[in-house]
Amino acid sequence: MSEFLKTYDDANWDERVLKSSQLTIVDVWAPWCGPCRVIGPIIEELSVEYGDKINVGKLNADENRIPGQLGIAGIPTILFFMNGMEVDRVVGAVPKQHLVDKIEMHINSSVTA
Repeated sequence: MSEFLKTYDDANWDERVLKSSQLTIVDVWAPWCGPCRVIGPIIEELSVEYGDKINVGKLNADENRIPGQLGIAGIPTILFFMNGMEVDRVVGAVPKQHLVDKIEMHINSSVTA
């Protein structure tokens, strides 16, 4: 597992996601989910490629209450947070380039904001 890939849970959610000033990517997944296993390696690659420029991590939907509080109905769901606010969401296994485009869009919009 990448040194940059974080694990999010109910206990560290506020500190690691809501209080972060960096773009934070959250992969909501479960071990039994086939599409989650497809997108998991892509999320790990993104954590390495972006390093400490953004936060990238995983949130196990089976072990935490946060996904229910966020209205997540299907997994995988990739959440994008900026300054404690959800700014985007992608549901399902998507190509890596789709996620890269979203990341770049949010990084660039935060620089110009």
